Amino acid sequence: QVQLVESGGGLVQAGGSLRLSCAASISMFSLSTMGWYRQAPGKQREMVARINGGGDTIYEEFVKGRFTISRDNAKNSVYLQMNSLKSEDTAVYYCNTYPNPKPHWGQGTQVTVSS
Repeated sequence: QVQLVESGGGLVQAGGSLRLSCAASISMFSLSTMGWYRQAPGKQREMVARINGGGDTIYEEFVKGRFTISRDNAKNSVYLQMNSLKSEDTAVYYCNTYPNPKPHWGQGTQVTVSS
């Protein structure tokens, strides 16, 4: 059974940093492209960054240079280091596979950036 558990969110001032973690119970995790997504209040869920099994990464323009995605295949985990946070980064952050997310999303982790 697929299980995605995100953690590491919190309240931070603008310019601060957070590191999110995701523990993923997914078969063949090391072969899966994993992504971080986010959903702000009143907005649709959007892709933030993704990483394939080989470690190649792609970032959306609005986080380039500020966020870093990484993974540890031995731990079935994916991480998101977020620096220089802005108020517009406030959202619930989720991890899931890409490009076809598993239907059962985790609970997400709330990131709130105060200006």
